[in-house]
Amino acid sequence: MRLKLSLRYTLILFFVFTGVSVSAQTQKVKATDYIKMSQNFLYAAKTGDSTAAFIDTLKNSDPNILAEQLDNDHKKLAFWLNLYNGFTQVILKKDPDQYKTRGSFFSSKQIYIAGQELSLDLIEHGILRHSKVKWSEGYLGKLFPSGFEKKFRVAKLDYRIHFALNCGAKSCPPIAFYEPEQIDKQLNVAVKTYLKGEVTYSKSANTVEVPALMGWFRHDFGGKKGMLEILINNKIIPEGTKPRIHFKKYDWSLYLNNYKSENNG
Repeated sequence: MRLKLSLRYTLILFFVFTGVSVSAQTQKVKATDYIKMSQNFLYAAKTGDSTAAFIDTLKNSDPNILAEQLDNDHKKLAFWLNLYNGFTQVILKKDPDQYKTRGSFFSSKQIYIAGQELSLDLIEHGILRHSKVKWSEGYLGKLFPSGFEKKFRVAKLDYRIHFALNCGAKSCPPIAFYEPEQIDKQLNVAVKTYLKGEVTYSKSANTVEVPALMGWFRHDFGGKKGMLEILINNKIIPEGTKPRIHFKKYDWSLYLNNYKSENNG
């Protein structure tokens, strides 16, 4: 009888403590705010603090929990923009020679998120551009995007990402820390600020020079008609004008630590 009671008591204690332990571990996993982590990771990349713990947590994150947190496009945009910009800075600060072969740098899988190997290209064209073919000016979609890509990509392509992504080049837009609650406003500011600094309009020649990236991804912007509407809406060119569009040359010089200043927008 005493043996049975002892065994029962032992089993009760086992389930109580293991139950608490499992519950605590589950709460710990669920308590990880991956969007906030993306901001903290980017901040560490900016300040030069260690990013190892962030990278390890992102690598071992549960894809289902991550997907639950990234349940709308605002959250997806903030998370993936922060990661793209942060990883670009971290990788190139550690090994700037990678930038000498940019094609390989962008396409190589050296980022690990939720157990998946990702490239900067996959984050940009697969997730943020909703599975677009890189060199198709935005007109072609991928035929067979991966399951991971489909799970985490935005529902709708937002052309404003092109004014938020920083690939390390001098002509890239400055880096900002994106938040889901503010991202519409932040992206609008990014668009207007970049266009004001990059666009050259000539009333006498009836021409407008726009950033090269608008030509690379012209369909993302709605073609030349859409580009003119964007320029008019942002008060870069006068309403009612239809200048001829020319695309500027892109300065690919390596230019790290290009963060948005408080006075810039």
